[in-house]
Amino acid sequence: MEFLRFIAANGRWLTAGGLISLSSSYGQTFFISIFAGAIMAEFSLTDGQWGAIYTIGTTASAVVMLFSGILSDHFRARTLATVILFGLSAACLFMSAIPGAWALPIAIFALRFTGQGMLSHIAIVAIARWFSAARGKALAISTLGFSAGEALLPILFVSLLTVWPWRSLWVIAAVISLATIPVLLLLLRRERTPQSMAQISSSAGMLNRHWTRKETLGHWLFWLLIPTMTAPGIFSTALFFQQVHLSNSKGWEHAYFVSLFPLYTMTTIAAMMVYGWAIDRFGCRRLLAWYQVPMALGYVVFAYGTTLGHAAIGFMLMGLMQGGGATLFNAAWAEFYGTRHLGSVKSVATALMVFGSALGPGLTGLLIDFGIPFQDQMAFFAVYILAACLLTYFAMLNVRVLFNAPA
Repeated sequence: MEFLRFIAANGRWLTAGGLISLSSSYGQTFFISIFAGAIMAEFSLTDGQWGAIYTIGTTASAVVMLFSGILSDHFRARTLATVILFGLSAACLFMSAIPGAWALPIAIFALRFTGQGMLSHIAIVAIARWFSAARGKALAISTLGFSAGEALLPILFVSLLTVWPWRSLWVIAAVISLATIPVLLLLLRRERTPQSMAQISSSAGMLNRHWTRKETLGHWLFWLLIPTMTAPGIFSTALFFQQVHLSNSKGWEHAYFVSLFPLYTMTTIAAMMVYGWAIDRFGCRRLLAWYQVPMALGYVVFAYGTTLGHAAIGFMLMGLMQGGGATLFNAAWAEFYGTRHLGSVKSVATALMVFGSALGPGLTGLLIDFGIPFQDQMAFFAVYILAACLLTYFAMLNVRVLFNAPA
């Protein structure tokens, strides 16, 4: 009953956060990679060339995020999200009319920056700032938008791809992005805090302080968290980016492989709800080092599995990780560094995660071109993930004193 009362009292803002999260889908790898086969065929690209194009565009968006992410500290969520949604719609239209392979890095940059970068950033910063005591619960609910996109859009657009040209589907994405704007403005006629700005209703972080970006980058904790912070961007993105290659190398029909995405999404949602409760109950520090262990196990299953049943298990393990990732790190920035400069601090983290999502497709595509199938790469990636978890564990052991020390 308490959970339902929370949703009823805050439904307007939770829905807005979920809608912004959902709208980011058109710039996410799981959506763009649906068209990988058609794009590579039309422009005669190898896996490595397509991966390199994706890396260039995504890396450029990560660099720009370092400077643009701070805007969330100075503008209302509804204003900033509206502008970015217009930009996302324009990016989708550009993708639909792409004149040649030379323009693909530009299109990828525009999609990744507006979708994966800014819209994801705005949604998380707004929810983390609007909620304090129930931050984990609020993030778990609002980030259902990401999960809804992952579950529904691949199945829908892969089906449409069998009857419509791939370029036409990007026009549909552009129209949906534009149609989202009036709904979002209606939901956020009144934002949850009086000004919805960083200085209002702020909660402090370590040492009972609000850390600036410069202070954050000068502290050891941020750097020790980078391997864990970037691992999902690198490896989860690589899995979805190489979905066509992996399906073909395993002998699985791509449509059947995509049909497993809802299983991944349902597991993600269940994990998000559990992690949302656990964050509010225990805090992020006790959970952060462990949530990626299922991803490492999932990669082992994908590497050595031979049937779609094995793929289903792999997706469930990935969903357990994604449910934690959707809530834990997003709550951790506010818990560790406070909310007053949250947009500035998280923009660096977002840029690093976007860069990780650029590295994964480029690295795996290059290795494929060198004759190493993606499935053979996965076991080595699992070892990296477990090593990153161990590093985070030691970081969390040493950070406890900063929450007990005076400012």
